[in-house]
Amino acid sequence: MKKAILLAAIAATTACTSLHVPPSNAELKQQVADTERAFAGTMAKRDHQAFVTFLADETIFYSGSKALRGKDTVAAEWKAFYEKPEAPFSWEPDQVEVLDSGTLAHSSGPVRDPQGKVTARFNSVWRLEAPGKWRIVFDKGERVCDCKKQ
Repeated sequence: MKKAILLAAIAATTACTSLHVPPSNAELKQQVADTERAFAGTMAKRDHQAFVTFLADETIFYSGSKALRGKDTVAAEWKAFYEKPEAPFSWEPDQVEVLDSGTLAHSSGPVRDPQGKVTARFNSVWRLEAPGKWRIVFDKGERVCDCKKQ
């Protein structure tokens, strides 16, 4: 009887572990794209508290030539972007890549002013901190040029 119980326990454990299939790279890319869109949605909804939940504790955001280091610093600096009724800018990803390890991702896309004109391009690095839970560790925006004038 003990042998049957032991075999049943081993079979159950084996079945459970063999059923876990890690997400494909395409699924991870979709997770990151969805996370980036939700992150951008905090600006549209004017929800600074939600914005902060996407920040890794050791996040670094570039602001001009200086780096804002840490979740609390970034949250404090970005609070000003959330104070007025109208969002000062919006963004959305148009490129997402995830390392084969599935632990880091890069997202990039246009930043638009309130009238919809592209004024910059963002680049963000995301880290997988728990299954399906991505947090931003680096963020940097770069102004775009009016290439027609060049």
